[in-house]
Amino acid sequence: MHTLFRLTPLALAALAATAFAQQPAPSEGADMQALIAQLEQLKANYAQEVRRLRELDMQVQAMQARLSGRAGPGTTPAAPLAPAAASAIPPSSEGYASSAVEAQQAKQEARRSVDDVKQQQAALFSRRFTIENGLTYARYDRKQLTLNGFLALDAIFLGNIAIENVESDSLTYNLAARWGVSPNLTLNMDVPYLARRTVYQKGGAGGAAAAIAQEETNGSGIGDVSLSANYRLFAERGWRPETVLTGGVTAPTGRAPYGLDWKVIERDDDDYIRFAVPQEQPTGNGVWQANLGVSMVKTADPAILFANAGYIHSFPRGFSDIDSNPDTVNPGDVKLGGSVYFGAGVAFAFNERTSLSISFSDKISTRASTRFKSGEWVKVIGSDANAASLNLGVTYALNQHTTLVTLLGIGLTPDAPDFTLAFKVPYML
Repeated sequence: MHTLFRLTPLALAALAATAFAQQPAPSEGADMQALIAQLEQLKANYAQEVRRLRELDMQVQAMQARLSGRAGPGTTPAAPLAPAAASAIPPSSEGYASSAVEAQQAKQEARRSVDDVKQQQAALFSRRFTIENGLTYARYDRKQLTLNGFLALDAIFLGNIAIENVESDSLTYNLAARWGVSPNLTLNMDVPYLARRTVYQKGGAGGAAAAIAQEETNGSGIGDVSLSANYRLFAERGWRPETVLTGGVTAPTGRAPYGLDWKVIERDDDDYIRFAVPQEQPTGNGVWQANLGVSMVKTADPAILFANAGYIHSFPRGFSDIDSNPDTVNPGDVKLGGSVYFGAGVAFAFNERTSLSISFSDKISTRASTRFKSGEWVKVIGSDANAASLNLGVTYALNQHTTLVTLLGIGLTPDAPDFTLAFKVPYML
């Protein structure tokens, strides 16, 4: 049986309307293309804003890192990004911080060069413990004109003329430990080990003016151990620099330069000793010393200004022999003269790892005094000194905990070493 469906004109009209509705109108297609183009433009703008947001975030972190060394307790740091803005940043790409840990690491690296300069000039109170290995080479070369005779008519010299030359090389290994007891106090210990080589030359050997006698002596051993403390009086804030007070004591643990055995190189017929040298070189001063000083550091991005001054006091000490004549033994006391030291310089932080410093330092010592047993104190002529040096230094952060410090000192006065070259590697925890 077949069923017939009859389409009325009204049903035909409804079917036509339905078919027409299924076909998109030309105007709606154009609107869809416009919306798609607008969406693509918004996506491009969003990506550009995200990149700009990252750049601003890193600039704020860098500025906070620079200001953190100068900001005091009452200084309000720059506000970080809002949580909504921070959450809008996609996962990091190269050169941007994507987490709080990376942001904190970037802040520490930005002020690393400043911390390295503070570590060398005074103390770094933000580190709990620091072990420093140092190696220093120093070169001395002294020439002295010696006159043995008298002046006739205040113009003509009658007697022997000899040229004395002393050349000395010293190599010092220093092991230092710095312990940060509190945010404002550190304790320090320095243990040096010295190796010295000295060559003595004296003209007029055997009575001949052209003859030169030469002798070399060596010596090595532990030097004078020092204990000191650094206390931060003022933190850096505004125009005020960071000010640190330093006090310490040096123990005479090294070999003293008094009471040494002598080697006679040349003796006249009348037993007068013309040339004698110590058999072994000393490694310490032989007396207890105490020092008190102050140092200041001021950051002025990209420069770092620093200065220091202090006084070293030596305590008298007795020895079994203080006579320089190898044929006699005279016990007595020795009192080294007090010393005043001061210096100033500037360092430039090239980047978060490297800084270059230039400074001037000077140490002025008064005359030493000796007193034989049951005698009076007598000043030792020629024992005063003025040792000034020009210093150049470079610090480079090897990693987060280790820094390489290179120092070159150039002597400016006869009492200073001709030059010194030092390498230090502090490891900070």
